[in-house]
Amino acid sequence: MIRASHRWAGLLAACLLLALSLSGAALSIFPALEGLSSPQAAAALSTAELAGRIQAIYPDVEQIRRAPSGRITAYWFGSAGPQAAVVDPATGQGIASVDQSRFERWLTNLHRSLFLGDGGRMATAAGAAAMLVLALSGAALVARRAGGWRRWLAPMRGAGSGRAHAEIARVAVAGLLLSSATALWMTASTFDLLPDEAVTPAPQAEASGRTGMAVAAMDVLVRTPVSELRSLTFPSAGDATDVFTLKTDRGAGHLDRGTGALLAWSDLTGWQRVSETIYMLHTGQGAAVLGLILGIMALGVPAMVGTGVILWLAARRGRPRLRDNVPARRADTILLVGSEGGSTWGFAATLHAALTEVAGQTIHVAPMSSFNPALYRRARRILVLAATYGEGGAPASAGEFLDRLKSLPAAPGIPLAVLGFGDRSFPAYCAFAQAVAEAAEAAGWKTLIPFDTVDHQSTQDFTRWGRALGAALGIELELVHQARAPAALPLTLLSRHDYGAEVQSPTVILRFELPKIRLIQRMTGHGFGRFAAGDLLGVLPEGSVVPRFYSLASAHRDGFVEIVVKKHPAGLCSGQLFELRPGATINAFLKRSPAFHPDHSRAPLILIGAGTGIGPLAGFVRANARYRPIHLFFGMRHPDSDFLYAEELAEWQRDGRLRQLATACSRGRMPRYVQDTLREESAEIIRLVQAGARVMVCGGRDMAAGVSAALTDILATAGLTPALLKAEGRYAEDVY
Repeated sequence: MIRASHRWAGLLAACLLLALSLSGAALSIFPALEGLSSPQAAAALSTAELAGRIQAIYPDVEQIRRAPSGRITAYWFGSAGPQAAVVDPATGQGIASVDQSRFERWLTNLHRSLFLGDGGRMATAAGAAAMLVLALSGAALVARRAGGWRRWLAPMRGAGSGRAHAEIARVAVAGLLLSSATALWMTASTFDLLPDEAVTPAPQAEASGRTGMAVAAMDVLVRTPVSELRSLTFPSAGDATDVFTLKTDRGAGHLDRGTGALLAWSDLTGWQRVSETIYMLHTGQGAAVLGLILGIMALGVPAMVGTGVILWLAARRGRPRLRDNVPARRADTILLVGSEGGSTWGFAATLHAALTEVAGQTIHVAPMSSFNPALYRRARRILVLAATYGEGGAPASAGEFLDRLKSLPAAPGIPLAVLGFGDRSFPAYCAFAQAVAEAAEAAGWKTLIPFDTVDHQSTQDFTRWGRALGAALGIELELVHQARAPAALPLTLLSRHDYGAEVQSPTVILRFELPKIRLIQRMTGHGFGRFAAGDLLGVLPEGSVVPRFYSLASAHRDGFVEIVVKKHPAGLCSGQLFELRPGATINAFLKRSPAFHPDHSRAPLILIGAGTGIGPLAGFVRANARYRPIHLFFGMRHPDSDFLYAEELAEWQRDGRLRQLATACSRGRMPRYVQDTLREESAEIIRLVQAGARVMVCGGRDMAAGVSAALTDILATAGLTPALLKAEGRYAEDVY
């Protein structure tokens, strides 16, 4: 619900918000310029002195006003009609015209009403309301992405347009909330939907009828500093009963023109103070610095519109176009999809087509985030195809699904089938889909067929599940899925460095040339964007559309793409990679892995890996330009054959990028594993963790389990566990 309201409010209001934000940002400059260009009254100057000076220069003065910026303006009626001038408070002499520049008037009219009068004011109010919805929903999404409101300022994970969108929103959201809320208040005030905010003196005592007292001698004006003045209105020359009207920051009153006595006074009410504060916050009048800050924040809107549109287009590209996709209220089969990278949508399209053509069913396909059983009036079954994000998290199109499912007062009388998609080499294999199936079972939901999984986009797994589904439906359902190859680019091999032949564990470090990508390709997601060590390189082997993923050992700033590959018996992709020679090319693409990036703090970093797991860890050390304390624990078979990055690690130790290197060799006279090295350094590890260190583990599943067990024993004396560190965001794994 939050994501949908955020998306649609943004799309509908994008053009209007661009006009309002850009004009508002430009207008925020004028209060600051006005304050800088206007002569300021001395702190000790009284309103009486100021009025006397101005009246000496302009005997027919009718009113004096002081703007929040400190600018003093005098108004009078001369032979040429109404006149006004900005005056110097030191002399009372006019020094500048009060007229706005044509550009400022044009911007003001655009910002307030789009040049459309009252109708335009209503349109800008609608834009402000959309801005408020965007700011509130955006704040909730940023908090969710950061890991909660308390982690609002924590380093943001992710990359590309998604991260840029969130980072800009995190900075600008407070200003957008303030600007939109105050704009709605001012619009309501303009259309008399709020109480009158004018400062009106109480009924006055009877005037003396005398005239002639010098304004500079009036005691009330002598006691009123110019810094508190808002306006002083002079009485009509031909009316002896007319009075002076004084308005200040404290209130308003009337003064007898003949005696200077205070005839009436009213303090500002709480409502008036609130209204004036809101006006100041929105316009910057009286708070030029705040106005400039809000103006700068408003510039975040064009940036967020741009990155938001890119994200929306990327999401649409990830979904196939489905024919005969009926509305939810008319469908007899509801097919909900949870996908992160888009591949699960392809399987959903295959299932949709088969059920439509073979069984003649009416199908409604939608993201899991749109889950709403109240709409499924004719549904006879619900099918859920769900991938898993990171370490068991919900993918992008499945936000809030579990919360909605658990909040249902009763399980719908519609049977449910859940199919998980994942890669069995990862520890959290299909964990989110498993959580969905378990939550539905706990809620008493009927099961159409047992929970099942598809490993590594296996068409055979999908076909097998389809037959089980068909048997439950009483039809023959043969799902023939043709996976669509991801958009990939050719990478040219620059160099290779071979290891491990002596210990029957051939391993190679492959370095590829960084492809040249135009900015528009990178922004729209069609190119090879920026990446960091720990992200994944998807390699498409010849004769297959199913990619194999390798952790990157380099970052974009290094100027090359580097991976570490171990040759597996009968391995299609690793076998092809091992045959590469410099100048050869592969087809590959990037996949972000934000959960396995170092944070941006200066706390110690404990890196633990074995074998090819050294790849991203070496990339982290290489990128350590701030000389953060990094302690690397690396396990290998034999130092003479597979000490990957030996020369680079030695150099990084010399230049300070690597604080400690501890190695373990599983073959030789004294075999040890990396977890044995950890136990030997237990005192140092406890000290580092208590100092706020983050632990990052990369390598095989058995190694990761051994490391976790060792750290459990080591940290127990300090009252800590790997699970606790994970909950704090201080323990990350890249396990295969």
